[in-house]
Amino acid sequence: MIRGTAQGDAPVPLSVLDLVTVGAGGTATDALRTSVAISRLAESRGFHRYWVAEHHSMPGVASSSPAVILAHLAAHTSRIRLGSGGVMLPNHAPLVIAEQFGTLEALAPGRVDLGLGRAPGTDGATAAALRRTDRLHEGADDFPEQLMELTRFLDDDFPDGHPYRRIHAVPGPVQATSPGGVQSPNRPPIWLLGSSGFSARLAGTLGLPFAFAHHFSAQNTVPALDLYRESFRPSAVLDAPYALIGVSALATDDEREAARQVKAAALNMIRLRTGRPGLVPTPAEAEAYAFSQAEADFVTSWNANVIHGTADEVRTGLDDLRKRTGADELMITANAHGGDIRLRSYELIADAYGLPTT
Repeated sequence: MIRGTAQGDAPVPLSVLDLVTVGAGGTATDALRTSVAISRLAESRGFHRYWVAEHHSMPGVASSSPAVILAHLAAHTSRIRLGSGGVMLPNHAPLVIAEQFGTLEALAPGRVDLGLGRAPGTDGATAAALRRTDRLHEGADDFPEQLMELTRFLDDDFPDGHPYRRIHAVPGPVQATSPGGVQSPNRPPIWLLGSSGFSARLAGTLGLPFAFAHHFSAQNTVPALDLYRESFRPSAVLDAPYALIGVSALATDDEREAARQVKAAALNMIRLRTGRPGLVPTPAEAEAYAFSQAEADFVTSWNANVIHGTADEVRTGLDDLRKRTGADELMITANAHGGDIRLRSYELIADAYGLPTT
C-alpha cells in the first residue's frame, strides 16, 4: 500500500519518523520502550505509518538496526504500517535486506514498507567499518545497480543465465512455487529516500514513491519535489507521483517548553556536526550552555525549520508547509530529550487534527 488516507481534519495522511533518541540520564532500553509506546499511540490515533531510521556510532540514537526494531514494533501493533526511513542500502548486501524485510512481511503481512537511502547514516570511518572497504563512494555510485539487485531478490525474478538465478531470498516468492507452498501475495513496497536531487530523479524515473528529508535539508525540498514530479514515469507501482516529506515538529502544552526542548535538540545537532556526538542534552543543560556566536546562529537557523509551539501553532505550521510543498503525506519526527515529551507531542498533534481514538 503506497497511498494513505487522511483522517480527521488532516489534509493529508500523517505519519511518524522515529530516531529512537536516547536522552542524557536515560538508556537505549528506555528509548526503545518509548518507541513501543509511540507506535501504539500512533496506531490508536490513526497515523498512517511508523518508520525507523538507520544511524550508526551515535550515542544519542539507538536505531542502528531498523529491521530488529521493526520486528519488535510489529509484535506490539496490529494495523499501522511499519517501515524503514530508511535502510542505507550501500551499508548492506541486497540479499540480506531482502531476507530481513521478507521476514518482516511474514511477521506483519501487508503493512511493511522498505525505504532506502544511499548515504551511510554515519561518519566515513564508521561507514568503512560497516562496508569493510575504504572506497566510501563506491556504494553511493553503485546505488542504482544495488537497487535493481535488491528488487530482483524481492521479486525472485533474476533472468536465466544470471549468476544469482538459483539464489532465493527466503521468506519470499520462491515458497509459493515450491511443491505445496503458499506465499503471501504482498512484498514490501520500495520507497526511495533523499535530501537532494539524485534520489528524486531516480524515484521519478522508476515510478517509485519518494520521501524527502525536509527536516535536515529544507532548502532543497521544493526543488527536489519538483524534480521528482517532472521525472516521474508511471509504473506498475504508481500511476502518479507520491511524495512524502519528513518534518521536525514538536507540540507542547506550553510554547515556552517547546522552545526549551528544541534548543536542546539543536545543541545535540551542534555536537554531532562538530564530531562530539553524545546523548541528547536536557533543556536545563542547553540553557546553561555558553553558545558561541556561530553556535547561536546555527541554533536560530536550524530551529527556523522546526515547527514547534502549542498544538494549534504546530498544526498551522504543518498546514502551511504542506501547501508550500504540495506533499502527499507528512511524516513527523519529534526531537526532544524525554520520551514523555515526544509521546505528548504526537498526542497533541492528533488532537489538533481531530484524529480518531480507536
